[in-house]
Amino acid sequence: MSEAPRWVDADGGCSGAESFALRVLGEDMAPEFRHGEIIVVEPDGALKDGSFVVAQHEGRWTLRQLRRADAGWVLHALNPAPHEPRDAALADLGAVRGVVIQKSVPGRRRLTKFYV
Repeated sequence: MSEAPRWVDADGGCSGAESFALRVLGEDMAPEFRHGEIIVVEPDGALKDGSFVVAQHEGRWTLRQLRRADAGWVLHALNPAPHEPRDAALADLGAVRGVVIQKSVPGRRRLTKFYV
């Protein structure tokens, strides 16, 4: 069973162009990202269909997959909680604050994965 998504405030003192790390909370992006894994986000990363991104949506920060849709772009959850929508439409790409370039499993260096 998927737990409800939890949100992270990413305004932790990094300048706009610095990469930053966040811990994944919840299972709404499993199996690609599991609770407790660490992601590295590049604020100026190139956006493309299928990229994993950190975005601010409806006043909250979220980790989602960016997907092209008929009407533009959506933030796609791989494993949403039962009461959460799988896709959230974006008015524009301004809500996207960075692209995931790496994930790591704490204590398991061999499980590091790069997304660039």
